[in-house]
Amino acid sequence: MRVRKILFAALAVDVVAGAAGWFSLDKETRGLLKAIPTNRDVLFWSQSQRDAAFRALDRLPVLAKARTIPAGGTPRPLPPGPPLPTLSVDVDAFMASQRNAALIVVHDGKVRLERYGLDFDAGGRWTSFSVAKSITSTLVGAAIADGHIKSMDDKVSVYIPQMKGSAYDDVSLRQLLTMTSGIRWNEDYGDPNSDVARFNNHQPEEGVEALVSYLRKLPREVPAGTRWLYSTGETNLVGILVAQAVGRPLSDYLSEKIWRPAGMEQSATWILSRTGREISGCCIQAATRDYARFGLFILDGARVNGASIVPEGWLAEATTERVGIGQPGRGYGYQWWTFADGSFSARGIFGQGIFIDPKRKLVIASNANWAGGASHKPTSEERQAFYRAVQQALDSEAGKGQ
Repeated sequence: MRVRKILFAALAVDVVAGAAGWFSLDKETRGLLKAIPTNRDVLFWSQSQRDAAFRALDRLPVLAKARTIPAGGTPRPLPPGPPLPTLSVDVDAFMASQRNAALIVVHDGKVRLERYGLDFDAGGRWTSFSVAKSITSTLVGAAIADGHIKSMDDKVSVYIPQMKGSAYDDVSLRQLLTMTSGIRWNEDYGDPNSDVARFNNHQPEEGVEALVSYLRKLPREVPAGTRWLYSTGETNLVGILVAQAVGRPLSDYLSEKIWRPAGMEQSATWILSRTGREISGCCIQAATRDYARFGLFILDGARVNGASIVPEGWLAEATTERVGIGQPGRGYGYQWWTFADGSFSARGIFGQGIFIDPKRKLVIASNANWAGGASHKPTSEERQAFYRAVQQALDSEAGKGQ
């Protein structure tokens, strides 16, 4: 979504509002038109532009094109449970500080807490940002189980021949998933000249996927498998690899393997790149309750009709530390952030998250628009403290029940 600056406002209003009629539009689209960004680089939008756009990124084709991820006809129930015990964190203050649009806590399959903010509600859909990485990772496991991908140790160029002759010749799928390719990459969200800000602007050679064209020009910095370096570009490459392997768009495969059988309530969308592929490191637009359902699906072992959609043992590997990230008690799996107590999470910039704690049968899903920016460390740590507060409250509740 980091592409060239263009004049959106007048065009969007003329095309959408003029054609359909202002009052025929839903509130999300009207809100987006009122605060339409002047460019497509989300990292540099104002807070009010983000508030409007994060709930409606897929509404204006001039802003971003998207492909639908159909849901099935039978949503997984999310029955209410008793309210959480009193937390050590003030929930109202936490919601305000995080600028949360939605927060849902599901324990043992029951909703223990559900709150909304920023004029958002359960019927809306909010962007995932990098939470999509963990979903893409799960599709890799499904493609292995389905026989489309032979091995995690296959080289990238086996599935993307256009990467042959590049530094990625030495990189395996496993190394892509653990972000240990050793290839140079700059993920600085505040730098307009970083790779993460520039790669969607890249003009590819004719007949070459834009991302492939960009990545295959990057040099190697260290041997593959020797260094962890966070790279959204490489998750996007994983998505291209999976789509090539299964011979279908990722949205279709996600609908078949997860969205329908896991009982999502709403159809979702997946934002597309300039060349028409799902941006697999980012940008699924879905309901917060369905993000929670995805967490429950993973908590249940990614099972459909009693059988896991991924190979035996694969999910345990994916959600436990495969590589250190230089922070005590924290690591990285296959596109999942891991913790020493066995919990793990999917995370996206500006406060998107799914926290999963198998020991406590706990899932916490949240969507937000952090005031401090894309990856504001104090706000991130505040969210971690909330996770710990819920864990402690559930432990206290369990102790009183014994």
